[in-house]
Amino acid sequence: MTARPFNLVVGTYTENLNHLEGHAKGLMGLRYDEDGTLGEAELLAEGVPNASWLVASRDGRFIYAISETKFYEGRPGGSATALARDTVTGELTLLNTVYSGGIEPTHGDLDPSGRFLLLSNYRSGSVAAFAIDPDGSLGTMVGFVQDEGSSIHPVRQTGPHAHQIAIDPVTGRVLVPDLGLDSLLFFDLSPDGGLTEDRSVRYTGAAGAGPRHVDFHPDGTHLLLLNELDNTLTVLRREGDGVVATDIKTTLPDGYAGHAQASGVRVSADGRWVFTGNRGGNSSASAEHPGPRGDVDAISIFEFDPASETVSLRRVEPTGLEPRDFIISPDQRNLIVVHQDVDELAVYRFDPEGPSLSAISVSSLPNPAALVLVG
Repeated sequence: MTARPFNLVVGTYTENLNHLEGHAKGLMGLRYDEDGTLGEAELLAEGVPNASWLVASRDGRFIYAISETKFYEGRPGGSATALARDTVTGELTLLNTVYSGGIEPTHGDLDPSGRFLLLSNYRSGSVAAFAIDPDGSLGTMVGFVQDEGSSIHPVRQTGPHAHQIAIDPVTGRVLVPDLGLDSLLFFDLSPDGGLTEDRSVRYTGAAGAGPRHVDFHPDGTHLLLLNELDNTLTVLRREGDGVVATDIKTTLPDGYAGHAQASGVRVSADGRWVFTGNRGGNSSASAEHPGPRGDVDAISIFEFDPASETVSLRRVEPTGLEPRDFIISPDQRNLIVVHQDVDELAVYRFDPEGPSLSAISVSSLPNPAALVLVG
């Protein structure tokens, strides 16, 4: 038993994929303190493969892990795992695992009622909904939609690739950025968990943009859509039941012309700041040795102007290699970032006066991919 519970759960890559060699063992747990200090990482749940996304129940009693794998029990596809969390110790107990309905799922979300787990199958381009049983375990698949189509990238866009699935806090609709279709899809979720796309409001951006993640501005009017392939951030305004673009900006430093892939997007609680992750430019960076200014493995800091409905890139702060995912701490003072390819998790202090980021704590753990802060 630990005197203070693990409140930070980290998903890791345990198996090889096209873009990486997984060498972790399962879900890791750490203690994160409000001053930004990280405790030592410990293995919480062995045998949860390639957990590339995690979502926690509102009461912190359950964790759901999305496993980005090519095969599950001998057939093509990934899985989702339900785990019970001890709120005193933070320890995890595996409840059950279900087939995701598609290949290489990468994201999940819970509906506001907590009755359904929604997930996106990236490689096969589908979305699914699963009932959640009273004990927190995953029940039957109750909703499923297979996307169709393609776009211009000869490798990354030969078919649909649903990269994220997120519940819109304003409308309750289910939003899905599809990298393969260059589109943001809008689904209705029925009371029994069924999913139906409203094609009349599908937003399609620039060809080859490759939308990856969306976040919601606290003003209730705007959304921020991050595009992985062309490394841009799109500001969207709600219009009717859909959205329109009001601004598009690059996430990269001035003059950078090398390979890059945008990763995540987060909006500050006051709506002033938008943070995006960039990957691909510094093969030896770490939180303690981030490399020279201008390397593209970085967090980009944008300032949002509500009057003009635009964002301005204020700073590009180098991080460790492959900042795949990050979250903003509840007090808005820190960013907690996973450095996928240098086996570390880092905490950066955010100074809005700069604006700037400075590393204040680092913890080693293998192949981190996603994280969730509980409690």
